[in-house]
Amino acid sequence: MKKPFLHALGAAIYIAVLVSVGSFAGSFLKDQPETIIIPMTMLSLFVLSAAVMGFLFLSEPLRLLVENKKPEALVFFGKTVGFFACFVVVFAILLFLIK
Repeated sequence: MKKPFLHALGAAIYIAVLVSVGSFAGSFLKDQPETIIIPMTMLSLFVLSAAVMGFLFLSEPLRLLVENKKPEALVFFGKTVGFFACFVVVFAILLFLIK
């Protein structure tokens, strides 16, 4: 029962770390000239994020599907998405509270 929460928490932490590092890097690199490296880095980060999120959201449900446990797979996926939606709500509330 705790695993869907941990998968959603992992996704939320991953996003928080990326945003923190991006914010720091943005302030550190703001005076740098634009090069082809910036779009390459952004696209690579997008692909990496898709892979990480795909793993966090789909690895366990797919494993359960392979084991022919379709109801458990659907419940696990639904709980993970539900917990992540709760984190999104918390982020949105923090956005309005901090502003």
